[in-house]
Amino acid sequence: MLALEVSLALIVAGGAASVLVEHLSLASAHKALPSGAHPASAGQASGGPASGGPASGGPASGGPASGGPTSGGPTELGATEIGASGGARGACDCVTAPHACGFPDGTNTGVPSGMALRSVPSQVSSGPGWHYNAADGDVVVNVNRTVLSGLYIPYDLVIDASDVTVRDVRVMAGGYFGISLRHTKDVTIEDSTISGQNLTSGRVGAAIDDIYGDSTGIVIKDNNISEFRTGVQVSSGLIADNYIHDPGYIHGDHTNGIYVGGTTRPLMIYGNTIFNNLGQTDDINLDASSSKQVVANKSVVDNLLAGGDYSIYGGDARNDHTSNIVIKDNEFGQLYYPKGGHYGPAAYVNLRQAGNVWSGNVWSGTSRAGNAAVCGGLQPVDLPAAAG
Repeated sequence: MLALEVSLALIVAGGAASVLVEHLSLASAHKALPSGAHPASAGQASGGPASGGPASGGPASGGPASGGPTSGGPTELGATEIGASGGARGACDCVTAPHACGFPDGTNTGVPSGMALRSVPSQVSSGPGWHYNAADGDVVVNVNRTVLSGLYIPYDLVIDASDVTVRDVRVMAGGYFGISLRHTKDVTIEDSTISGQNLTSGRVGAAIDDIYGDSTGIVIKDNNISEFRTGVQVSSGLIADNYIHDPGYIHGDHTNGIYVGGTTRPLMIYGNTIFNNLGQTDDINLDASSSKQVVANKSVVDNLLAGGDYSIYGGDARNDHTSNIVIKDNEFGQLYYPKGGHYGPAAYVNLRQAGNVWSGNVWSGTSRAGNAAVCGGLQPVDLPAAAG
């Protein structure tokens, strides 16, 4: 796994403007399997309650209609489809067992195996900084600097305070949200398992959601997230080392592993494994929630991705101005489709605009020599020559 050091400095002016400064020290890349290691199937079943989530169409810009783009999707300059290299999967394919390559999966994320959790409300209904709200059917954190740990919560967990840490918590949510952030600052969600009840009518709308889009200093790391329409919906902060997989589906859903909703606030999406086995919409969607917005300062680095219409939507789907969109050193898997996603690994990546980068992205389990049994030298996922 890449060594990751992150320092987050948050500057708030008048309660309105904020700047998130992220310093990343990246030591080594997810590239080769350990010597003698051979991938074996790794995963963790999950369950959890929901009855639909937000309006079934999903966020306003949650990608194309559920059937996906027509005949291969956008190919015009500035809304580029990135095609498959044709490499074969093999012994070095990280999608088979992500943990063997240092990526997150069911073996190294979420609540630690065997950890005893107290059930809310049958075993405990309140604690320092939090309480079960029977009237609304949710659990509310409303005191700053609360640490929530060791709980099983079969309800929406509402974070209505700042400097809150959620750690080693199992949330099996109902309705719209699993964990919802409301006007917060410096919330960390880590080592937790968040899901819906099942893959159909019980899928949760958004497993983690900054519902007003104004929270700052968010850190989401080392979580196991499944059975959702949208896995994580935030526009700033850090989303790192999570296993986001097995989305649910109700007719009309737009399914997103991570949905950003645009904005210019800095966001780092780093070191996650995101698998969307549905033929729509994406693993990561940087697009704005409506047209005529600027989308900027988003980094997608060193993730393991597979599935969706396209694995990544690069922010330009609404012909918005984009800048400082950095997509680099990611591995695209052919777990579900030969092109990574149903139509390709990425679309709407506009390299003609300032600061946008597509670099170092490769096909997992392939080699430049065409010998999938040889680790290293993975085949690149290149933009068409006409782009940029």
